[in-house]
Amino acid sequence: MTVSTEPTNAQASEKAAAEVLRPHAEDAFADELAALAAQDDRPRPVRWKMSPWAVATYLLGGTLPDGTVITPKYVGPRRIVEVAVTTLATDRALLLLGVPGTAKTWVSEHLAAAVSGDSTLIVQGTAGTPEEAIRYGWNYAQLLANGPSRDALVPSPVMRAMAEGMTARVEELTRIPADVQDSLITILSEKTLPIPELGQEVQAVRGFNLIATANDRDRGVNDLSSALRRRFNTVVLPLPESADAEVDIVARRVDQIGRSLDLPAVPEGVDEIRRVVTVFRELRDGITADGRTKLKSPSGTLSTAEAISVVTNGLALAAHFGDGLLRPSDVAAGILGAVVRDPAADRVIWQEYLEAVVRERDGWKDFYRACREVSA
Repeated sequence: MTVSTEPTNAQASEKAAAEVLRPHAEDAFADELAALAAQDDRPRPVRWKMSPWAVATYLLGGTLPDGTVITPKYVGPRRIVEVAVTTLATDRALLLLGVPGTAKTWVSEHLAAAVSGDSTLIVQGTAGTPEEAIRYGWNYAQLLANGPSRDALVPSPVMRAMAEGMTARVEELTRIPADVQDSLITILSEKTLPIPELGQEVQAVRGFNLIATANDRDRGVNDLSSALRRRFNTVVLPLPESADAEVDIVARRVDQIGRSLDLPAVPEGVDEIRRVVTVFRELRDGITADGRTKLKSPSGTLSTAEAISVVTNGLALAAHFGDGLLRPSDVAAGILGAVVRDPAADRVIWQEYLEAVVRERDGWKDFYRACREVSA
């Protein structure tokens, strides 16, 4: 008997996924999704990969009866996730709203991965997003050769989701021009996408829904019309309630990113992560953690996502130009770049914070010296 030494399709897929810098959620957490689906005996909406309970467990984390540990993808109020998941099980679209860095895109991706097994049906909103990105486009070679036909039509991610009963995603909805936004109204209200060039339409099948994200800092850019806003159930994602929760979020996410980049383990840098989070929270809130000193807030958002970026960059510095241990000098430049967005006003705010708060804080002398050095 001949034994093949060629890799199986599954092994080849795993190897390919391992080489991807940032795998899609359904690939990165395929084992967890499979374990949840296998043990999920609760009712599932049509074309859902698992029940709403299992989707919420996937996002919030937990331990399954067989001992499988599901890692948290979102650290926050459970009720927020439950409302978001329940919305997708109805005929209402879901709008995730919040300040930059509150994990709106992250939650959107994982919801789509858990519900439909595919998070890639996505429209990225920008000031230049055309209506074709939401409706459909044309293969112009076929269009010129044979005229309008279904073969010449190029479906958008939203059209594909409608036809296949899956979850579509629209990122940064308020960045999209208002007239393009409104092309969603018929889709969300009538669950139909007309194709007037062919005298046809695409009707959404059961299982279709749409998740949109928007920053509330973008108000006044391209505000949603009242007609479109009524088609969404809005869920506001808050900033982490406590410093401990934010440290946990940053540590988990940096650890995931670090593993893909072969960076040092996060636990050895927890003290510096806590310092970064403390600085961001105090400047963001305009008051020190003990409530004794009021502070001026800089122009930047100082979000959790920015804290993750600062720590990840610090780990890279420690790995490639240090001894592998995360130290104040590794994160100081990143903090300065995050805080000082307006060179005039923000630099004054940062210097005042360094001298009035950081300099006087016990155990922060090394952090103070590192920040002073890069701020000079």
